[in-house]
Parts: sequence; structure tokens; C-alpha cells
Amino acid sequence: MKNMTFRKSLTAAAVAASLGFPALAVAQDNQNDTDTAAEEVERIQVTGSRIKRTDLETASPVEMVSSEEVKASGFTRVEDLMATLPQLETATQNSFVANGAAGVANLDLRGLGANRTLVLVNGRRLQPGGVYSQAADVNQIPTALIERVEVLTGGGSSTYGSDAVAGVVNFVMKKDIEGFEVTLGTSGYQHDNSNSYMQGLMDEAGYDYPEGGSGIDGKTYTVDVTGGSMFAGGKGSASFYATFRTNEELLQAERDYSSCALNGAGTSCGGSATAPVPNFFISPIEGGSPNFDEEVFWSLTEDGSFAPFSDNVYNYAPINHFMRPNDRYTFGSFVNYEANDHFRPYLETSYMHDRTAGQIAQSGVFFQNFAFDVDSDVFSDTQRQQFRDQFGADTDQIMAYIGKRNVEGGPRINNLEHNSYRIVTGATGELSAMWEYDVSFQYGSTQSSSVYINDFYVPRMPQVLGAAGADECGEDCIPYEVFKYQGVTAEAADALGGTAILTGLTTQRIINAFVTGETGFSMPSSNYNVAAVFGVENREVDFERVADEVYQLGALSGQGGPTDSLIGGYNVSEVFTEINVPLVEDASWANNLQVDLGYRYSDYSSSGGEPAYKLGLDWQVNDDYKIRGTYNRAVRAPNVAELFATQGLGLWAGVDPCAGDSPEYTQEQCANTGVSSGQYGNVSANPAGQYNAIFGGNPDLQPELADTMTFGIVGNPTDNFNFSIDYWNIEMEDRIGTISPELIIRQCAETGEAQWCDAITRSPSGDVWRGTDGYISATSVNLAESTNTGIDTNINYNTEIGGGQLAVSLTGTYYMTKETTTVPGLAGTTIDCAGVISSDCFPQAEWRHSMNFTYSTGDWWSVGAKWRYLGSVDYDGETDELIGDGLGSTSYIDLNANFDVTENVSVLLGMNNALDKEPTIVGDVNSLNGNTIAGYHDALGRYVFGSVTFRF
Repeated sequence: MKNMTFRKSLTAAAVAASLGFPALAVAQDNQNDTDTAAEEVERIQVTGSRIKRTDLETASPVEMVSSEEVKASGFTRVEDLMATLPQLETATQNSFVANGAAGVANLDLRGLGANRTLVLVNGRRLQPGGVYSQAADVNQIPTALIERVEVLTGGGSSTYGSDAVAGVVNFVMKKDIEGFEVTLGTSGYQHDNSNSYMQGLMDEAGYDYPEGGSGIDGKTYTVDVTGGSMFAGGKGSASFYATFRTNEELLQAERDYSSCALNGAGTSCGGSATAPVPNFFISPIEGGSPNFDEEVFWSLTEDGSFAPFSDNVYNYAPINHFMRPNDRYTFGSFVNYEANDHFRPYLETSYMHDRTAGQIAQSGVFFQNFAFDVDSDVFSDTQRQQFRDQFGADTDQIMAYIGKRNVEGGPRINNLEHNSYRIVTGATGELSAMWEYDVSFQYGSTQSSSVYINDFYVPRMPQVLGAAGADECGEDCIPYEVFKYQGVTAEAADALGGTAILTGLTTQRIINAFVTGETGFSMPSSNYNVAAVFGVENREVDFERVADEVYQLGALSGQGGPTDSLIGGYNVSEVFTEINVPLVEDASWANNLQVDLGYRYSDYSSSGGEPAYKLGLDWQVNDDYKIRGTYNRAVRAPNVAELFATQGLGLWAGVDPCAGDSPEYTQEQCANTGVSSGQYGNVSANPAGQYNAIFGGNPDLQPELADTMTFGIVGNPTDNFNFSIDYWNIEMEDRIGTISPELIIRQCAETGEAQWCDAITRSPSGDVWRGTDGYISATSVNLAESTNTGIDTNINYNTEIGGGQLAVSLTGTYYMTKETTTVPGLAGTTIDCAGVISSDCFPQAEWRHSMNFTYSTGDWWSVGAKWRYLGSVDYDGETDELIGDGLGSTSYIDLNANFDVTENVSVLLGMNNALDKEPTIVGDVNSLNGNTIAGYHDALGRYVFGSVTFRF
């Protein structure tokens, strides 16, 4: 039988990949040329399969980003680079997250969640990492070492196992490095602060803001060192890398459009009722209990008396990080040695140290409740008289919910640190002329910590406030005088500052062994052998997060509730196979037709066994066109946090439809949710739009299941033009998640059914946000369904112009459906986020593309440009009160130029968002940070960069 080879050489395929061109398989060699072809053609392993082949275009669509494109982008953070791909959505964790920052960077294919995107390095799993994160942290990947990025935009569970529901991102790193290279780089942001809309709102509010050019800020400095050489007479190769990156912080005060916190609609500068001059919800205590029916909302005045609350809010925006500071070190090595054809050992090592800090506005007394004796010394005579005038002459005690911002004590800071290392060792070699083996052991570990400083320590509050029943504030106690105008000193604020510490450890151990080759068997209609892979894998993942007592007690004022320790893990044993079956070749209707089959059975210690499988059709119609299609059953097992996280109090953003002076629902409907007739119309809404819920894991969770399909055509009609168009469909069931607490309230109000109403616990005052007495129970469940469909397009063209070569490539995605049903069978719980933005929908442009232009004369210089385009996105639902009509279409122009100054020195210069396009401003209900959707839009303006490379 003939060996299964193609004319396409690896060199041609690699060139095509570097230009962003798909490589097409053409007719097979004649029998007499087989031996020669086998010697000339090298096979490679493409993401999505362990069967080595000579064709980069497989039945499954794989998008590639070359090292040249990585370099030309100027980005030093992997998440910034990947965010330019239309297939990826900005993940919830990136460098532009301050409040709630985990210090990691995640990738999110198709917007299905970072935990449904599998990240590989050289075809092997990258371990998860972080005290809060169960997804892979791509901070571990140095951009300078990326050879190419392969993005499989379809299910890959049969090949790689759990998590590859949305697809796979594989970072192929440079290994065979010859010589020594040092690159010094710097970058930063520049913006013209001239947003008349935002400046007008801040003028009305009396807030300060920057004007004119910002200069270069948010600066980054990088040093990348790589080197390598052959040894043992060419039998071995060793390479290493070491990188350093540091970037400065950038505050929201540095941009006019982020210098005030907009209200929910984005129509005015809002703020927090936890203000420097305190606000109070005050009610009399009668018979040992507060009488909330008589509650008032007062503010402290300059003369020390109380007055009804009126716009006494704090602009907390300026002191928040818009971009966090960060220091990162990485180093690693790759060693390969060929002892003989049967034994080729290899070793990969990598290490990362990453440190960042998320700074947000000052802590304070966030409407915690305390009882006070009216005759206490903390009150003035004027205040005592106001209490008795308001509540009755015999009032002895009052309950006060205090809102006081700690401007005297400085911002809250979460110091986040990660130390990750990864070792892969193994060997490959020939078993026979037609079969090879690969056996590997992989161990990855991430140690992480979160040290939260300068948040108020709640257990100290009763004493320093002078609350009823608390110990007297004696010699070593500094009173925190909130009832005295500007009575709080810096010393009193510092004495209340607390620190909480989390430490985390993630370990991932993988043993993998497989054989790959040709069976010696062929179909009657083909002269080519069936190729196959047979393998086994055992994977163990352990995670522990240890919370100190401060975190476990929820003893810090601004944390929203306790953070518990989390310890758990699981083990999975798997068997897998892939089979490539050539069916027909050299027919009038097909140069080549083959079928790809895959199957994996996974036995989880946590949830039992579950199969994953695939079927792919690869039809090379002729030399110019290919038709391809795949079906995958993908599986995602619940991760450690979803299984074992302790159930505890947290915050959710939204509205309580039974709160406020004019509740959305009737008195009878709100009674279903626990609101009494006396409370109706008197339940306070949270000015910050945040409410309590009980969140946590569920050890009875089962794996998520997904059916993914792709169908497309690849064409190469001329030597200098090719394209691919692929339709994709991902349907999921048993999605792991929580039911929206707001949905629970609404369903309870509308139906009165126990399954909803039993999940609601209101505080004595009827709310679900002040203190910890009111909350919604919303733990993890297998329930939701989703359907995501779209079309991916890749177009490539090159031509000679003016003695040089112009290469043009376009990668685009048309998102047709992004539909999620939270509660299958329940009307009104299905939303389609394609082309819309809302509190439930991260913006998803229906059409998004990235178009590259590269011109080179083959001489000492080359230039490039990129056009990034995001289609318009509409608001979903009632929009009369929201700023604008949605997100308008946005275009960004990126420019770069590379100069080979000498044979050993080259210079790269460029700017992204060259026209300084401002991000679309959105209200608080849709904002991720700084009144923007940071990461979706370019958040900080023009990005300029430059680097110089020395080769030795």
C-alpha cells in the first residue's frame, strides 16, 4: 500500500501560515514517487488532531496567527493580542479590571465563558491558576516566544478532553532557536481629552477632570532574551528564554470620560450614597426591634444637624484603576535530543512570576447597621432633639444604617501575586516504519495570593462608633466620629483598616501516551492507508484556596460577605482514538475524500463516565476547492469551584422590583416575595444597584454537553488568492450556572410558586441588601441551554506592487444567534445576545473583522496596517432612559513599520488605534470599568509602541 502523503511540502505550508493563507491539499503522488515524496515531505500535528499530516487545512476550521503578526501588533499582553480576533470575546478578567480583579488573563471563544475554552501550549494543557480562577491564565505565555497561535473554533473534547466546548487555543512556541537575541521595548497610551458630553455632566456636578492631551501614560517596558543552539553533533537542540515586563498604573482620573461614575442610564454623574459626609437610614427601636415603618434617610450637615438626603453622593471613580500596574518575569527552556530513530526525549520548562494590584475607591461604613442610645455622647444635643421630634419624646434607642466613605484613609488595594511553573518531559520515536509513539508526563502548579489591604475591619466598628452594648472606646481606641461634621481623623481611619489574606495552590498532573501511524489497511476505493491514533491519559487536578479568619468571617466592610476556603479536586482516566479514513482519490469528482473519526471516554471521580466523539468530512473537490464539515459531541466536567465552593454571601447587580417609592409590582405580588403591607412602597433600593445572594458550589453537578457542527468551503482559485467560509453551530444543554437572583424575585412575584419564593429571604426592613439579613439563594445548578451560530470568513490575497509584495488578509465573524435559555420551558427566560447589549448580554457585534495589509520589498524595511471593525450593537429592551441608541459601529486603524538597520539590529515602530478613537460611553448598568466596555473597545486611546532587537 502507498503511504499517505501529499505533494504539499511543509515549507510551503509554513509560508502560507506565516502570511495567514490557508494551505490546500492537492492530488497525491504517483506510486513511483512515493518513496521520494515520503523523504521530502514532513508531517506536522495541527490543532484538533494528533494525526500528523502535511496539510494545514483540516476538516475542522483552524485560524492561525503567525509570529510576524504577533510582533507587528506591538502588544505585550497575550489577552490584548487575542482580543483582536473576531472569534474571541473579551473575558471577564483582563488588565482593565479593578473592582473584582483576579490578577489573571483568560480567553473566551464565542463568548461561552473562559471555562469553556481550552488553552494549550505546544498541544498540551496549560494549568489553571489563581485564588479566584479555574481557567488557564495566559499571563504565563510570553508573546516574544510565540511561533504561531492556532485557534480551533469548534468542539475538541474527543481529542483533548474536557473544557474544549467552544474550541481550543494552542500556542505553539519557538523551540529550535539558533543564536542569541535581545529585544528592548516600550509602549504607552495617548489621548486627547475632549469629550464634551462627559465634561458637561461633570461641570453640572462640579467635578474636576483632565483636559487636552494626556501625554504618554500607562507606560510599559519590556526586555525579552532568547537563545539556543545545537549540540551533540546536531542530534540535540536547546533553547531558552527570559522576559521581563512592567507597566505603570493608569487611574480613571486620567481620562475625562471616566472621571465620574455615571448613573445607570449614563445621563448624569452618579455616585455612592456612602459619602465623605455621611448619610444615615435611621429608625426608632421599639420593644427591642427597629420600627422600619418610621425609617428616615438623613444626611449630616455642616452645623452638625441632620437634613433629608439630597444628592449627597461620592464620586468614587477618579481613584479607581483604569489599568492595573503589573510586573511579570518569565523564563523557560526547550530541549530535544535524538538518541536514535526510536528514542527522542524532550523537555519543556516554564516559570512565571506575576504581581499586580487592583485599586478601588476608599472603604467605609457601607450602610452597616448599629444600635445607639439616644443619650450617648456620640450625639449632640441638637441631634438628640431631632430624634425625639421625629420619633417621639420617649425614644431611647435608634437603629442607624451608616454610609460614610473613608476618604481620610486612602483607597482599598488588592495585591495579587502568581507564581506558576510547568514541566513537560517525555519521549517520542518510531515503533516501526509506519508507527510512532509519544509518552509524556506533565506537571503544572500555580501558587497565588490575594492580600486585601485598607478595608474597614467590621468587628472594631461598634466600639469606635460608640454603639449600644459595645465596649467603651478607652485609652488605646480612637473614636470614629461619624455624627460630628468632619469629625473623622486620618488616625481614626487608619486604626480601622484591616487586612485579609487568601492563598491558593493549583496543581495539574497529566500522564499521556499514544501511538500514531498507518494501519496497513485501506478502503477498497482507495490506495491509501487508514491512519489512526490510540491513546490513554490520566489527569488529576487539585485546587485549594485558604482564607484567613478575616475573609472567612466577612469581617471587611467592602467585601460583600464571607470568602471561604475551598479545597477539592478530581481525577479523570481516559481512553481515546482517532481514525483518518481515505475513501476516494483521483476521481473525476474528487481529488481526495476522507473521513476523520474520534472518540474519547472519560471517567471522572466527581461525576462518572461520559463519552465525547467527532465525525469529520474532508472533500478535496479539485486542486482549487475543498468542502469540509464536522460534528463534535463536546463535554465539560464541572471544575473544582463549581463542585466544592462553600455556599456564602455575595453581591449581584440589578434591581429589586419591589423596592422604591413606586414598586414595579403590585402590593399583592410583592407580598409573594416577602414584603409586608406596611413595607410596600417603603423598601429602600440600593443606590449602587447591588444586592445580596447566597452563591456557592454543588457537588451533585453533572457534565455539560454540547453538540458542535461546522460546514464550509475552502478555495484557492488563483495562485495569489484563497478563502475559507465556515458555518458553525454550538448547542449546549445542562449548562452549569446560577439562576439570576433578579429572575427569582420576578418569578416569585408573578407566580407565587414555592420553587422561586422559597429562595428569597428579606431583612426585617424588607430589603435584600443592607447588612446580611436579606438575600436570594442562587447556588450552581445544571439547567440552562444555549444555541450559538455564526459564519467565519478568511480571505487572503497577495500581489506584486512597485517592486514589492502586498499581502492582504481578512478574518471576520458574522454572529447569527447567541441564545441562552436560563430555565428551559419557562417563557421569558430566553435571550438572544447577538447584536445587542444589556445587563444580561455582553455586547456581541453581528459582524466583526480584522483586516491586515502588509507591504515588503524584501529589502531592509516593511510596513503594515490593520483595520479592526466592530459592527453596531443595540440596547436590548426599554432604552428610553439610556444614553444613545446602543454601541455604534467602530473602526480602528493600526500601523506598524519594521526596519532592519543592520544585519544584527532591527527596529519596530507602530501605533494601534492611530486615530485615537474613543470608547463608546455607557451607563453604570453596562459598564465594565470607567464608563466603558474595556477590552471590547480600546479603552485608553492611541497605543504607541517601539522596540529594538539585537541579534548575536
